[in-house]
Amino acid sequence: MFAGYYQNRRVLVTGHTGFKGAWLSLWLAKLGAKVTGLALPAPTNPNLHAIIQPGTFAREIICDIRDAKALAAAVKEAQPEIIFHLAAQPIVRLSYTEPLSTLDTNVNGTAHLLEAVRLAAINCVTVCVTSDKCYENREWEFAYRENDPMGGHDIYSMSKGAAELVVAAWNRSFFQPNEKLGPVVTARAGNVIGGGDYAADRIVPDCVRALQAGKSILVRNPVAVRPWQHVLECLSGYLWLGARLAKEGKKSRIASPFNFGPEPSARQPVRRLVEEILRHWPGEWTDGSTPGSVHEATLLSLSIEKAGAWLGWYPSWSFEEAVKRTIVWYHECHARKNPDMLKFTGAQIDDYAAAARVKNFSWTKAA
Repeated sequence: MFAGYYQNRRVLVTGHTGFKGAWLSLWLAKLGAKVTGLALPAPTNPNLHAIIQPGTFAREIICDIRDAKALAAAVKEAQPEIIFHLAAQPIVRLSYTEPLSTLDTNVNGTAHLLEAVRLAAINCVTVCVTSDKCYENREWEFAYRENDPMGGHDIYSMSKGAAELVVAAWNRSFFQPNEKLGPVVTARAGNVIGGGDYAADRIVPDCVRALQAGKSILVRNPVAVRPWQHVLECLSGYLWLGARLAKEGKKSRIASPFNFGPEPSARQPVRRLVEEILRHWPGEWTDGSTPGSVHEATLLSLSIEKAGAWLGWYPSWSFEEAVKRTIVWYHECHARKNPDMLKFTGAQIDDYAAAARVKNFSWTKAA
């Protein structure tokens, strides 16, 4: 897969102890990459990192990306051929209580990483993962395209828009003019679901915690519409973008931002997501919306036309399949108490790749 690029490659994953970073690290290891993980300790207990850790990493580095000196030393030592930058403060509601820490992590942390690569003169591909919330949300029906303005009502969304501007400025100022440095791009994904996410104030983990406790699920914003996608969807996009950039270089037109989201049919209200979850793990939900709660966008969707046209990338799983795979993972782990969730998680990656192969997507081919 991915034109065979990742076999024996030195790959640095920042945020490898988080939900998306753990899935990405496991997939890279299955592709034969030599994965170095760099992050703070896992932010939750339980966590997916503990499950996928055995055999996944060539090395793990505990490092706070807000510490520019420590990060620079770690990057220089790792000498990566490709970097996936996922380390972040990822929770919208937390940005209301910890706004400065959110900015420091998401904005300065991104700048610290790019500066570390620049100062060490490492000729590598750098894929900086931001968010669908980086766009100035106008609460309209249209899907946001890669050239739409950055913005953000809340601190989290603004920090992701600011991170996009940081990447663009470092790229134009330092990376593009210097032939010794490789390409730098950003990738923006939809609302990601999948097994192993235990974060607070995220709808799927909240649902699972309530179901485990035999309680009704309290849904904060049942009418909010989001582009729901399984975590493996956007990760396949990141991996394919990275492999293509390694081959085509920073002068290629693909050395630019990309959205990786679901098909339009997966743009569903939170209520619909919860109802689909309850099809696989029976329970009840109640409307927990309250007047005066902190602002969160009501309507959000991404255009993936560019990824399809330029990369040949498309989603593999439907909304229903994504929810099914997610809840089956949690049920297998917590209700059935499967003692080998590492194998089960790896099998979901294999199933996803098999579904993409059936559709003959370009990234499933060896070359």
